Amino acid sequence: MEIEGVGPVLFERSKRAKRLNISIKPLKGVRVAVPHWLTFQAAMETVQPRVDWIKKHQIRLEKVKEKHEAYSSDLPPLDKKRGREKLVRRLDELAIKYRFSYNRVFIRNQKTRWGSCSSKNNINLNIKLTRLSDELIDYVILHELVHTIIKNHGKTFWTTMDSLIGDAKAVDSKLKKYRLELL
Repeated sequence: MEIEGVGPVLFERSKRAKRLNISIKPLKGVRVAVPHWLTFQAAMETVQPRVDWIKKHQIRLEKVKEKHEAYSSDLPPLDKKRGREKLVRRLDELAIKYRFSYNRVFIRNQKTRWGSCSSKNNINLNIKLTRLSDELIDYVILHELVHTIIKNHGKTFWTTMDSLIGDAKAVDSKLKKYRLELL
C-alpha cells in the first residue's frame, strides 16, 4: 500500500505479533506487522495518525543509509574460510586463557546477532565480526564464553565481564554503534 508522504508500506499478517508493530529498516523500508485479531482496514487506520513518526524515522534512517553506502562500497567481500579460521582460533585462545569450555562452535552469516550461546554451550559467532576491530571481536567472544557459565545478563555476568576486559559496558556501547544489517 502507498501512504502519502511515506511511500510504499508493507502490511503483513503476523502469527507472532501480539500488537500492531511498525518497523522501518534502512534497506527494507516500512513494514507493519498485523496481529491475527486485527483487520487490515483497522491496521491502516491505526497507522495513519503515526505518519509523522514514520517520516521522522525515515529521515533519520536515510542518513544512516547514506553512511552505509559510503562505507559498504569500501568493504571487501567476506572471506568466509579465513574469517572462520580467525574466529575459531581466537575463540580457542580466549577459552584456554580464561579457562572456559564450550561444546561446539558455528560460524554463520546472521542478520540480527553478533553471537549467541545455547543452553548446551554451543557458541554461534557471526562471520561479520571479522569486519570489526580485534577489541570488539574479543568482546563478543568473551561475552559468549561467559554465557557458558552464567546464562543471563545479571550483575554477576557484568562483574565477570569487567574482570576480563575492564569496562565491559563501554565496549558494549562501541559495539552498538555498528548495525548488522549494514555490514
